[in-house]
Amino acid sequence: MNQQKAIELMQQRKFEEAAQLFNDYIEEHPKDPVGYVNFGNLLMHTGDFDRAVVFYERAIELDAKTGTAYYGIGNILFEQEKYKEAQFYYQNALKHGLDVSDVHFMLGLSLQNQEQHTLALPYLLRAVELEPDEEKEFQYGLALAHEELLDEAKKMFDQVLERNKRHSDAHYNLGVIALYHQDTKTSMYHFEEALAYQPDHVLAANGKKQLQSLIDGEE
Repeated sequence: MNQQKAIELMQQRKFEEAAQLFNDYIEEHPKDPVGYVNFGNLLMHTGDFDRAVVFYERAIELDAKTGTAYYGIGNILFEQEKYKEAQFYYQNALKHGLDVSDVHFMLGLSLQNQEQHTLALPYLLRAVELEPDEEKEFQYGLALAHEELLDEAKKMFDQVLERNKRHSDAHYNLGVIALYHQDTKTSMYHFEEALAYQPDHVLAANGKKQLQSLIDGEE
C-alpha cells in the first residue's frame, strides 16, 4: 500500500479514503511505527486529539526513537495550551533526530508562551536558519524585542515587511522600536501603516494616540 497516496488524500481532505488506506497499512505492517504516526496525523487534522495521541503513543511503544510521534503529541498539547508538556515532547522530537525547522519553531513558541524568551531565542533562530518564512521571522523578532535586542529585532521585522508589506504587527513593533529611539516620524509612519492594513489594530491605535499627544505637547 502506498502511504504517499494516503497522505495525498489527507491533504485533499478526503479523510475517510485516507483513513482506510492507513488502516490497511497498519493491518499489513502492525510493527511499523510510521503507519501509526500517519494515522495519528490524520486524526489530529480532523480534531480527534484523544485518539491521535493513542496512535502516536503506539508508535513510540514500537520504537522509542520515533521523533515524528513526539512532534505530533507536542502539537496536540500546544493546541491545548499545555506549553510545558508540549516543550517536553518537542525536545524529545529533536533528541530523536527530527532536526527540522518546524520542531525548533514550535519549541521556541512553547517557551515564549511560558515567558521564557531567552530560552526561546536559539530555537527560533534555528527555525529561521533552516527554513525562513514570514511567521518564523516575526516570532523571532518578538523574542528579540522582549530581550531588548532592538537592533536585531528591527532587522527581523524589516525582513517580514520585505515578504509582506501588509503585516500590521510588524509595522506596529517597528513603530514601538522607533519610538524607543525617539524617532517620532518613523514611529507614526509605522503605526499608521499598521492601522491602514488592519483598522481594528488596538495596540497601533493606542500607540498613535499616545504619540500624537506627545507631539502635541511638544508644540
